[in-house]
Amino acid sequence: MDDVAFARALHVIAVVHWIGGLSFVTFVLLPLARALTGVQGAALVELVERRFVAQVRLSVPLAGATGFWMVYRMNLWSRFHEPAYWWMGTMVALWVVFMLLLFVMEPLLHRIVERRARRQPQVTLLRMSRLHEALLAGAAITILGAVAGAHGLFFP
Repeated sequence: MDDVAFARALHVIAVVHWIGGLSFVTFVLLPLARALTGVQGAALVELVERRFVAQVRLSVPLAGATGFWMVYRMNLWSRFHEPAYWWMGTMVALWVVFMLLLFVMEPLLHRIVERRARRQPQVTLLRMSRLHEALLAGAAITILGAVAGAHGLFFP
């Protein structure tokens, strides 16, 4: 089962990078950008997020691949049907949402958001902040449930 231990380590690194970056964007970058005047804030977000999106497009698929590998190797499929393991399905749902955002929605909407940010930077940054806050709240609940559940504490 060394492959499972290695997969778990990679999984944790990928999730820490992904959700840690989301936290940074939510609590540091977006508030800073909103404090700037005009399009400066939107330009700052564009510069930073472009670099981060390139990285997270590696960590999110890695989190999914290692997660599915662990479920497969430990034959944990039945847990998706047990209410005490609600966090397993939530992890998959969160992963699917981010995969869609990163690989489908962001490329499709990038130019629209960019144009809107030039016209209404404060409104656009506020909407981005609210979206990031909602995503981070969902991630935090999922992580709390997953870590607690993996260590025997269940919130049915």
